[in-house]
Amino acid sequence: MSPEKMVMMANQIATFFATQPGTDGAERVADHLNDFWEPRMRVQLLDHAGAGGAGLHPLVMQAMVHVKRPAEA
Repeated sequence: MSPEKMVMMANQIATFFATQPGTDGAERVADHLNDFWEPRMRVQLLDHAGAGGAGLHPLVMQAMVHVKRPAEA
């Protein structure tokens, strides 16, 4: 997937959870990514965030500590 599309999709998730009540938005973003994103997508996102996370919503960056890296992707 193109980095631009990946960033757009992750940011859409973060934008949704940022509007929800509570202070657990980062955990909820990570839960969504862990539950619904294919392992290769999660690896790509984790690598992008690790390289600085250009363009990612701050809530996505906060969620990265909770996103599980697949054993093999």
